[in-house]
Amino acid sequence: MAKEKVTSAEVAALAGVSQSAVSRVFTPGASASAKTVEKVRKAAEQLGYRPNVLARAMVSGRSRIIGLVVAYLENQFYPVALEMLSNALQKRGYHILIFTAPNSTDGVDGLLEELMDYQVDGIIAASVSMSSDLAARAQRAGIPVVLFNRGQDGPGLSHVTSANVEGGRKVAEFLIAGGHERIAHIAGWQGSSTGRDRQAGFLAAMRAAGKRPFATVDGMYSREVAAACARQLLQGGTRPDAIFVGNDHMAFAVMDVIRDQGLVPGQDISVVGYDDVPLASWGAYRLTTLRQPVNRMVEAAVDLVLRQIEERDAAQDHIEIEGELILRSSARIPEGWTK
Repeated sequence: MAKEKVTSAEVAALAGVSQSAVSRVFTPGASASAKTVEKVRKAAEQLGYRPNVLARAMVSGRSRIIGLVVAYLENQFYPVALEMLSNALQKRGYHILIFTAPNSTDGVDGLLEELMDYQVDGIIAASVSMSSDLAARAQRAGIPVVLFNRGQDGPGLSHVTSANVEGGRKVAEFLIAGGHERIAHIAGWQGSSTGRDRQAGFLAAMRAAGKRPFATVDGMYSREVAAACARQLLQGGTRPDAIFVGNDHMAFAVMDVIRDQGLVPGQDISVVGYDDVPLASWGAYRLTTLRQPVNRMVEAAVDLVLRQIEERDAAQDHIEIEGELILRSSARIPEGWTK
């Protein structure tokens, strides 16, 4: 037979405290003396007691659960970011539910509806977009939504990104300073704000220098698509002498294709990525890349979603954080620039 669950009343009786004291000990942020905490936790351990989080949520109206939605886990940037988001939220007394989603509004809307059914206090959506209708519904339900590494205009939608336009501009200026004349761009998915903004910054800097890109193609944030684009760029008598790739995940595929053609990245063709994922620093790639300041992005996203949970009238915010160009051997370094 199944063992009956231990109740908070039994813990209170064994610890010699009130039932409300037991509740305070197991409620994040509630006040209880060190002596009470010690007695209650000792009694709870002895009895095998675990607080009923869902029941407490029904009473308080707060689940202390944040839904994390991500659509692009094959890119190293997102597992790193999700781990940081999870750790940061847990330190603030929140639990998390992680959902993976397709990179399309229709699929994401269905998932977010399900998350809302779980009575989450807030939602952080990484690399996904949502419809304006669902954003409005979340707002009416009092569930703040923060987009992470994806911008989107609309009521009730806050977002945190790196300064993508500025990042694209920095990469173009670096390649131009390195004396490259045939600079191609394999962009991130143009259905996303990140892909569009990085490309916009790159093209603006090229125009300012009086240059036109050798080619601009959409890599779709896909390793396979980026590799196919690179093979096409390397065909024919004239090939690019530099390629700016919209993220590191695609850039690794581009470097592999260059090597397959008997060429050397950084010598025959410079390659620059975007993100600075852990693999970028490995000896096999040594990728020059625009670093996304993921620590500061995570801190801003967590502060933003919790502020909107705690202050229901808090205004939406659009936060962009500038990143640093990290110089390695995959690209020619201009004279006067240092690693």
